[in-house]
Amino acid sequence: MPNFLDMQRPEWQFIVNAMKSNSCFVIFLSGFLIAGCSSSSSSPERGPNGTIAYYVQVESSEPGVRIEANDDYIGKTPLTLKIFGDKDGTFHNFGSSEYFLKAYPYSTNQFPQTKVFRTGGWFSQEDKVPSRIYFDMNQKTSGFSIDLPPRY
Repeated sequence: MPNFLDMQRPEWQFIVNAMKSNSCFVIFLSGFLIAGCSSSSSSPERGPNGTIAYYVQVESSEPGVRIEANDDYIGKTPLTLKIFGDKDGTFHNFGSSEYFLKAYPYSTNQFPQTKVFRTGGWFSQEDKVPSRIYFDMNQKTSGFSIDLPPRY
């Protein structure tokens, strides 16, 4: 076994330097892995009945428009709406075949708007959860109208 004086020779110096640089690399790599493991996971937020959370940006042509989802007050635009949907990106049926979003005008000369999404069911279609919903409050609605999302 070599002693300390033997390690001062040039052929041992290369091995000692390699061990020092490798140990620095190992320390750096382990610190990086530990920091990576402690970060937040990228798995989606889980909801009831095996659903996951989707975050939808709701905007309108004029800020401050009142938004309701299934007749529950959500807030005023702009806002982020959390919708629990199926893992395939579609609306989940929580007992209703449709999911309604209504926007009520903030000022006069504007019109209420409604967006309807199908939630599926036995052998019926379901819509994808959009990433953004926009309400044009200046769009006139005439009499009876059915605002269905596009078919896929």
